[in-house]
Amino acid sequence: MSGRPLDVLEDALGEPVTVRLKSGEEYAGELDGYDQHMNLVLSRASVADDETASTEDTTIIRGDNVVSITP
Repeated sequence: MSGRPLDVLEDALGEPVTVRLKSGEEYAGELDGYDQHMNLVLSRASVADDETASTEDTTIIRGDNVVSITP
C-alpha cells in the first residue's frame, strides 16, 4: 500500500487500523472516517496494549495527537 496519506486512509475505511498517539498509547479499531486534518473516527476501538480495556462504540482522535496509523 503506497500513495498520498489521505489516499491510504481512504483505502483503509472500514478496515481495522492501529493508531499510535504522541502519548505512546495505541488504539486499535475500525476506521470509520477522517478529514483533511487527519482527525479520525474509529468504531469498536480499545487501547491496543491493555487487555482489560473496554471497547468503545465510537472514538474520535484529534489529528494533532496522531504519530502513525497502521492499516
